Amino acid sequence: MLGRVNHIAIAVPDLSAATATYRDALGARVSQAQALPEHGVTVVFVELENTKVELLEPLGAGSPIAAFLEKNPAGGMHHICYEVEDILAARDRLKAGGARVLGDGNPKTGAHGKPVIFLHPKDFNGTLVELEEV
Repeated sequence: MLGRVNHIAIAVPDLSAATATYRDALGARVSQAQALPEHGVTVVFVELENTKVELLEPLGAGSPIAAFLEKNPAGGMHHICYEVEDILAARDRLKAGGARVLGDGNPKTGAHGKPVIFLHPKDFNGTLVELEEV
């Protein structure tokens, strides 16, 4: 069911500073910042040859990233995103096996314009998992 790692997401308290660190200190290519109001975040992607790193900053007071940063003020790894060919089939298989899909269980449009779902970290060894249809 799982394809390749699409990205690893890191929550950051200051997106501009984090972007500068990856761009200037590490010499990475970085995308423009993109606001995703439906997810409560602003994102920048660090482009690597084999995957991406997604830098996440809260967008608005109700952002799930704001709650994460309250517990982890310096930021840290937030989730890992895997690619799947059919997100609905993956969701249905996971739910049938007892996994919890966050939200209402229906895919939302992610930062790449593709359907995504999130899986409860308690079902996946303490890691929040995102699935993205490719």
